[in-house]
Amino acid sequence: MNVHAHATEASFDDDAGAWLKILATYRQPHMRRSVFELIITLVPFALFWSGACISVAQGFWPGLVLVLPAAGFLLRLFMIQHDCGHGSFFARRGVDTWTGRMLGVLTLTPYDYWRRAHAAHHASAGNLDERGVGDISTLTISEYSSLSRSGRLAYRLYRHPLVMFGIGPAWLFLFKQRLPFGMMNAGALPWISTMATNVAIAILTVMMVLLVGPVPFVIVHLPVVLLAGAAGVWLFYIQHQFEETHWSRTGEWKFPEAALHGASHYDLPPVLRWLTGNIGLHHIHHLASRIPYYRLTEVLRDHPELADVGRVTLRQSLRCIRLVLWDEKSGRLVSFRDAAQAKTHE
Repeated sequence: MNVHAHATEASFDDDAGAWLKILATYRQPHMRRSVFELIITLVPFALFWSGACISVAQGFWPGLVLVLPAAGFLLRLFMIQHDCGHGSFFARRGVDTWTGRMLGVLTLTPYDYWRRAHAAHHASAGNLDERGVGDISTLTISEYSSLSRSGRLAYRLYRHPLVMFGIGPAWLFLFKQRLPFGMMNAGALPWISTMATNVAIAILTVMMVLLVGPVPFVIVHLPVVLLAGAAGVWLFYIQHQFEETHWSRTGEWKFPEAALHGASHYDLPPVLRWLTGNIGLHHIHHLASRIPYYRLTEVLRDHPELADVGRVTLRQSLRCIRLVLWDEKSGRLVSFRDAAQAKTHE
């Protein structure tokens, strides 16, 4: 029986583990392709960023529109850093590590600190008893109901779109990642990672200010970072905060099922799919995180039955903002209103 036939017969609900073996055949990156992907992302970012700075310096304010593509390519650089963190971009530990560390200076993300938190996210995604590391805080209906009035207000504020996608990314990338929050007592590496990244960011900032001037730097770079950060948080949100996502308690939690059903297939238009490094194929990524992002489309091409698993379109994703609480009885994410109505009918 060939691999594709085996995949077709595999039950998504009862045999999600079968996909682990199937997807392992896509793990090997192509060195030339990886180098090419890095170049065609880094060079356009530098050009758009420089063009925006030159425009501001010359008083040509319409040139600020270049901030948008610069932010898009910075987001794509983070996706390369993300693959390096999984050891999937070059599949050479030293090359992946130092590439990720250098990109972390641009993305304001300490590589080794982030990699450890992200590994914890992959190891526990969808486990209700292992929430809190590298994920978006999500309460069950009963947990929310048991909070004090101030606690419920704090959770509502945290989940408000202006906070989640506005204040949140600014806090995360500009301030929170300057210290190893959550890993203060996890040894020297998180501290070394964050402090070394901070020093490198400071040096690069001084160089850029001397090159283009303080005003163009702030007017261009701050929006680039904030836009890229907001887009990154949005992507991460939709990848796990959709109605049919999967959560379970430790006794019932199984990695293959949680990976396949707990992450979405965010079906984006081709341009956005390319710019986001195919991260929308998140269910495949969670099942086999060692697959380089540019090979994820090969998986979907060879196994089209995966396309409808957890599929969320761009239009549908806008409705996911209201999904804030996990209903353990129905096994789905619900809104505050849905939770209140369910409580009144008990």
